[in-house]
Order: sequence, then C-alpha cells, then structure tokens
Amino acid sequence: MPVNLELARRRFLYQSLTGLGSLALLEQLNRETAAAAALRLPMAPKAPHHSPKVKSCILLTMLGGVSQMDSFDPKPALQRLNNTIMPFSKDNVADQPGLYSKPRKILGSPWAFKKYGQCGRDVSDLFPHTATVVDDLAFVRSIQAENGNHPAAVFSLNTGWTMPGRASMGSWITYGLGSENQNLPGFVVLPDPDSLTFSGSQQWTNSFLPAAYQGTMMRWNGEPIFDLRQPAGVTTEDRTRQMELLRSFNQDHLNGNFANPDLQGRIDAYELAYRMQSEVPSALDLTSESDATREMYGMNLSETESFGTRCLMARRLVERGVRFVQLYTKSQAWDSHGDIRTNHAKVAKETDQPAAALIKDLKRRGLLDSTLVVWMGEFGRTPDAAQTDLSKAGRDHNIRAMTIWFAGGGIKAGVIAGETDDLGNKAVSGIYRMRDVHATILHLMGLNDLQLTYYHLGRNMRLTDTGGRKIESILS
Repeated sequence: MPVNLELARRRFLYQSLTGLGSLALLEQLNRETAAAAALRLPMAPKAPHHSPKVKSCILLTMLGGVSQMDSFDPKPALQRLNNTIMPFSKDNVADQPGLYSKPRKILGSPWAFKKYGQCGRDVSDLFPHTATVVDDLAFVRSIQAENGNHPAAVFSLNTGWTMPGRASMGSWITYGLGSENQNLPGFVVLPDPDSLTFSGSQQWTNSFLPAAYQGTMMRWNGEPIFDLRQPAGVTTEDRTRQMELLRSFNQDHLNGNFANPDLQGRIDAYELAYRMQSEVPSALDLTSESDATREMYGMNLSETESFGTRCLMARRLVERGVRFVQLYTKSQAWDSHGDIRTNHAKVAKETDQPAAALIKDLKRRGLLDSTLVVWMGEFGRTPDAAQTDLSKAGRDHNIRAMTIWFAGGGIKAGVIAGETDDLGNKAVSGIYRMRDVHATILHLMGLNDLQLTYYHLGRNMRLTDTGGRKIESILS
C-alpha cells in the first residue's frame, strides 16, 4: 500500500478513536505499531528483494557525451579512413537530419590506445589514471540512448523517461532500501556549482514518491548545505527544546491534515536537518584526511580540485552509510561538436585522476566490495565530423553507441560486454538500453526492477517502466 494512503488510514483510525472509543479500532491501531515506526522513519533500512553484495552506489555522471572511440573503444578503421567521406547513413539522417545536409568526413582519433592491466583492456591516452585501475572495472561498449538532445537524454539517464515528471534513480533506490544512517540524507547530489545540469533539481527529484526520497544537494566549496550550522549563541540544549516544541506543533497540524501527502515529508525534512547539524560537519571534514590522500584525489591542483574534492566527499558519505551519491561534471562538459582535442583533453584531465583515486581509495579501505561505482554519460559521439578542417573538428551526438564502466561489489572485473561496428558508429552485439542499465544497478543493489513499484495515477510506476534486462556478462 502506498505510504500516503497508509498515513491517511492510520490518522482516520486515530481520530475515530477519540470520537467512538472503539476497542476494536484501538486493537487495530496497536497491531500497526511497527508500520507506524517505519512511516515516522521513511529512511530506515528496508529488506532488499534479494541479498546484494553492495550497500551503496556512487554514480559519476559525465554530462555532454563522452566519445567512445576516443576513450575505451578503439577503432583502427577510423585511422585508416581518416579524412575520407563518411558513407551516407539513413540512421544518421533520422537521428539528427540537420547535421547531415552535406558530406561529412571520418575523423580518426587524436589519441593513441594501449593495453593495460592483467585483463589487457584498451584505454586511450586521455585516461592515464583510469588505465591503472582497469582490472577493477567492467566495460560495456554497447549502450544505446533514447534521445539525442541533452536535456531529454539526461532525464532518461536519471529517471528512465525523456521528459520531466518521473522519480530519479537515487530516489527509487532509497525508497526501496532506505539508508544505513538516519543522520544523513540517503540520497546526496554533488554537482558542479559553476554549471548545473539541465533542469537542475528536477534531475534528482522524488516526483510522485514520498518527499523524504528527494535528493539533497551539497556543495564542495564552502558550506555544503546553507543555513545548516547552529546560529551563534544558540546552545544544543536550546535547539533541542526548540525542536521538541516544533515537533509537537507539527504533529497537531499533521493530525488535522491527514490527507496532505507532502506534510509528513516536510516534517521529516525538519527532523533530518536537525540531526544533520551534528553529523554533516564531521562527515565532510576533509581536513582530517592525510595530505597523501588529498593529493591522490588531485585536490592540490586547480584542474582536479572540484571533481577530486567531490569524489572524496562521496567516499566519506558512503563510508557513513549514505545509500546513493551522484556526482556531475559541468553541464555539457564533454560536448565537443568542434575541436574535440581541446575539449576532451580538458575534461578528461579534470575527472580522470579523481575517478581512479576513488576506486583505489575504496579498495584500500575495504569499501569497494560494498560499494557500486558507475561511470557514464547520456550518449556517445559520431565517428565523423561536419567540419572540413579536421584539425579543429569535433564529433556530434550519437544515440547508437556509448561506453560506460562499472566497478565494485557484484561486478566481474576486467570484462567487456557488447560490441560496436568497425567505426564505433553503432552497437551491433549485446545491445542494451538505459532501462537495462537501470535494471542492472537495481539488481546489484538488491532490488528487482519489476517489483520496485509505486502506485500513482492508476498504475504501478517503475524506474524501468515495463522492465529491463540485466547485463549478465558483467555480473559476478
């Protein structure tokens, strides 16, 4: 039964008791004590559908579309055919007709590939740090996106739907599992404050799910959450008395407005904010980390300071029981319609070292087995370019092929799933869609995507809607 209906039913029973004095109703209410406790603590840990190997997930979101043939999917044919005319493609015209009004040239990769690790995975010169952890990663080269426009594609990545209005993956996971730490949010978002993603908080919304499952945004520089610290001159005892008084007023208001499904969520938010006042400062006190750790994440360099700080924050949060942490690059950071050499080199330098440091740090602390790390963007890029001068050429949006990687508990490290054609233009085997990525992440977290539902507007809603396929070949 949906949480809002359950709350309404219990409040009706409670109010009926005061008027009728019914022993039968009193007995019914007493039988629901456990359920009531769960409703008062919406983020309390919940039993998964099956026993997972991981407790937390960190999603590294590469906004803009990383080029698969310049990162982790080498295509020698691109080098042989460099500067030749790309064969006319009806697929390309159907996806983005405006980009194919004139002949386009194949663009060879500006970066060399080498094999790394015991698994012998191919990694380009763009990612020298990721190359050192390939034995801990599983690559999927055959992901296809649902839409070639950034806003719709990012919504699809986060919510499984190309339009706003659906709940985000972090909200679904915390709705299904709760959180291990009741003094921190279960779902934390760490964006780049200089350039938020399209639609901002709509990308981490709870939508129709109860308000407690909304993502909480934290900042990497300065105060993580504004107005969280206790005001000067207010003691802990003063704050406790204030909260007790506020709690009594809120409960009276709640009893008289039991039909409002969002009221409990707002009350829960006040309660969580109160508990966070003591927990957040210590959880995100990065000065307690060693100089070597800070340097490993690149916090001493201007290029990597932002993403490196947020990766370290993510490690500290999952270490303390936060269920889902999502990091974002700048909006459209990887978008490179022109001059891909400059664009991809810049963003790779900002993110490569911190992402690899996160894997190494989780592993050395014994946390990688209990943490799932996913690196992905919203779509891939084309093997050809519209520019005549290939020295400043870029690649355009490509929904037909994208490479992502997984690491952590439940992952078969060192493997590759899926394959693209000779130019990297289109996935040709082991093809997976975004709903399949979501189903795989849910499975690794202990959730069955078809069983994780919420009744809304006359139907059972799901993250994967009609269901997805698990990427079986990367699962241990």
